[in-house]
Amino acid sequence: MTDAPHGTPQPSPREGGTPRPPSREGGEASAPRGGVARLVCGPRSKWVVLIVWIAVILLAFPLAQKLGDAQDNDASSWLPGSAESTQVLHESEGFRPEMIPAVVVWARADGLTPADRARIAEESARIRQLDDHGLRGDEARGPVFDRPVDPRAAQLYVPITMDEKGWERIGPAVDSLREITGTGTAGLAVHITGPGGTSADFSEAFEGIDSTLLLAALGVVVVALLITYRSPTLLLVPVFAVIGALFAAQAVIYLLAAHAGLTVNGQSAGILTVLVFGAGTDYALLLVARYREELRRHEDRHEAMALALHRAGPAVLASGATVVLGMLVLMAAEMNSTRGLGPVAAIGVAVALVAMVTLFPALLVLFGRWIFWPVIPHTGSAEPTERGVWARTGARIARRPRTVWTATALVLAVFALGLTQLRAEGIDNADAFTGKPDSITGQEVQARYFPAGSGDPLVVVSDVGRAREVGAVVAGTEGVVPGSLLVPPGTVPVHEGRVLFEATLTDPADSQAARDTVERVRDAVHAVPDADARVGGGSAALLDMDTATTHDNLLIIPLVLLVVLLVLMALLRSLVAPLLLIGTVVLSFAAALGMSALAFRYVFDYAGESTDFPLFVFVFLVALGIDYNIFLTTRVREEARKHGTRQGVLTGLAATGAVITSAGLVLAGTFAALGTLPMVAFAEIGFAVALGVLLDTFIVRSVLVTSLFLDVGDRVWWPHRMARGPAAPAGDASPPPLGTVP
Repeated sequence: MTDAPHGTPQPSPREGGTPRPPSREGGEASAPRGGVARLVCGPRSKWVVLIVWIAVILLAFPLAQKLGDAQDNDASSWLPGSAESTQVLHESEGFRPEMIPAVVVWARADGLTPADRARIAEESARIRQLDDHGLRGDEARGPVFDRPVDPRAAQLYVPITMDEKGWERIGPAVDSLREITGTGTAGLAVHITGPGGTSADFSEAFEGIDSTLLLAALGVVVVALLITYRSPTLLLVPVFAVIGALFAAQAVIYLLAAHAGLTVNGQSAGILTVLVFGAGTDYALLLVARYREELRRHEDRHEAMALALHRAGPAVLASGATVVLGMLVLMAAEMNSTRGLGPVAAIGVAVALVAMVTLFPALLVLFGRWIFWPVIPHTGSAEPTERGVWARTGARIARRPRTVWTATALVLAVFALGLTQLRAEGIDNADAFTGKPDSITGQEVQARYFPAGSGDPLVVVSDVGRAREVGAVVAGTEGVVPGSLLVPPGTVPVHEGRVLFEATLTDPADSQAARDTVERVRDAVHAVPDADARVGGGSAALLDMDTATTHDNLLIIPLVLLVVLLVLMALLRSLVAPLLLIGTVVLSFAAALGMSALAFRYVFDYAGESTDFPLFVFVFLVALGIDYNIFLTTRVREEARKHGTRQGVLTGLAATGAVITSAGLVLAGTFAALGTLPMVAFAEIGFAVALGVLLDTFIVRSVLVTSLFLDVGDRVWWPHRMARGPAAPAGDASPPPLGTVP
């Protein structure tokens, strides 16, 4: 096939073979003469783009593999930086290395036998000899029996040092304990629990998270693209581009984490994979759809891609900018884990955006039309969206748009009533896993025979001169086990005029009752004059995280809405349209959250949601879901400038309906991949975002936004001059475009 010279007008099938004259609106035959579009997909420049990206991927791959080594999963990387528990965590480092206890529990319901007690003594002695993987066996406490006569259970506290390698060593440390204790025999139950045991189970759940999510997301994308493109060859191009973008993003993030202090943890690394695959594939789908349109009008594939980039580029760039800015807003959060996610996610989406507007177009024009086999778009062939399902949908909506948007809004409002079932108050360790690991079983056994807060004590630091008074008020506070106040082994009794001691809670450390006890203890010790006392520990950290997350919800959500509103205003040069779109986004979010809450209660039987669940779902749904509104409204605006708002809406819906639906299915599928992880918090976020994306794709964007724009008419562009009607150039007598309603 011989490509026509650049700039040669080609017949448009819907114009009966008569080319449109160029116009300031961007005629069908007029391509941009320069700029990025030409640089990316020119006959020679495409090779430069490809060579540069191959070099980037080759350099990035080894660095991307090191991202796991740069992750910081210590407690301080999750806690709010200014919280009292974080201050205690840092201050306690002066007394001892940061440690968490693993608790070995032996139990027999009808009482420990002499053989059991001999076994417990022998295994405890062997554990005291351990000093590998951060285990401090010589500082082990116990075994402690549940009662002095006829005991039924015993427990041994084994400290584990949690330095910069602590997260990596916690699993092997617990494995070393289990090699000695086994799993119990002949009626004697043996479990390893406490913060150490639970952390080891969380570590195992995060182990391989990158590869698990990569394979799950890749599988979803391949299946969705195969269904969408109906081409086994075409799907390889976006998959290669997205994987290249992921490696490049991971490499950049690794370098920043290793040399610039960027905090990356297992959560942000996992979400990075999902975001890059979801956003990158969305941008690819939009560009391919526009490229196909132009291939039917232009013989020269370079010309067709230049036009596709020129026309779809602003929507893609605006969508990417919205996501990037929305993610960067997270840097205003108090929670370190949330604040760290912001730049990680923003970098991932930014790199994916660059890859999809450079590497991806270059690859497409390199391979030519055959890459679409077996459904190859030939020049002059009919545009399939002209009489497609979305053109017919728009025609039906156009008959009674006010009735349609009113009914749709009411249905979404009913779904939003499910918010009454939302329990975003935190998830206890026992409910945090989709399964039931050994540490949770051990926690239940431990609570049956010992104070429920055993193994995860309250940590109190104060001035040494007021230590006696502070200790007295702590010991006398409701919720603290009497006589449990002590200076733990391995701790310097006094450091720089400060003293540290621990106390056991009567309630499970991750329960609301334990949080209430922390508040009572804090009130009590803060009232001791000149003590400068602070209260930390696991329960205090959970309380501070809840407080910080509540603050972040109230701050971040309005900021994200403001950012999205400003981007839409700049893109559409209107005030009414962005406000309408923001309103639909908020309604969509409320409906998705309400439906998810009902599913969690009555389908999945989850105990509750994490406190940051609404924030993460909101940010992902709004920042990513707004993409589809941007894709639709930019096309609507393009057509409305020439043919009026009513026809522009119908044309925009018909032209973008299929690609936006496909993009929504891909994005929903990639977030649903979070459900492959054995943690409830990830499964809930994945489900809610996937549901919200589907709701936004099939209901909000296609029905609610379309009917609202049809009802409001030209006024939707106020205060832009388009609010006064179309301003088609003189002589442009071309017939109405696809989607016309008689």
